[in-house]
Amino acid sequence: MQGQMDTPLAEVGRIQARLLAERLQGEDWDAIISSDLIRARETAQLIADITGSPFIGVDSRLRERAFGQLEGTTTEDRLLRWGENWRELDLGLESDEALLARWRSFLLDMERDHRGKRILIVSHGGYIAPVLASFLGQPIEEHLKNTSLTVIERVEESWHCRLLNCTSHLVKLEQEQGQSI
Repeated sequence: MQGQMDTPLAEVGRIQARLLAERLQGEDWDAIISSDLIRARETAQLIADITGSPFIGVDSRLRERAFGQLEGTTTEDRLLRWGENWRELDLGLESDEALLARWRSFLLDMERDHRGKRILIVSHGGYIAPVLASFLGQPIEEHLKNTSLTVIERVEESWHCRLLNCTSHLVKLEQEQGQSI
């Protein structure tokens, strides 16, 4: 579990980011902004380099959820350390309320500074899922895949989800590797 550990992209992550960037070519993005964690920053920079969209910087409020003592562990580690009920223990997991407070602060600034603009945000699945759930008013049941594309759009005073967890750009890579990524 990575959480807020600041690790670079693995090679497969770079490939996935390039495929996403190729998919986004020709789309009109006014700016790209990312989490300040290296893996998100690398993804955003690859997308900017390929699409020509301006990468305007990073924002720590887009960081992955903090997983406390769970960061850097595998499922096996967690079972050995804390047993089968490890999910029920207080191990320092950032609450949805704290995560959503970060999001609301970020969104207010974005609405003030970039209202009406198409902004591509590069963040993390454990962060994006609760944010989307708050927008949609229901939990996100499916796991958000790395480099999946989700599009939300503001229409008047409400938000609409136009695309959720789309990985059509990864199909060729998945076929080559014979598995879902």
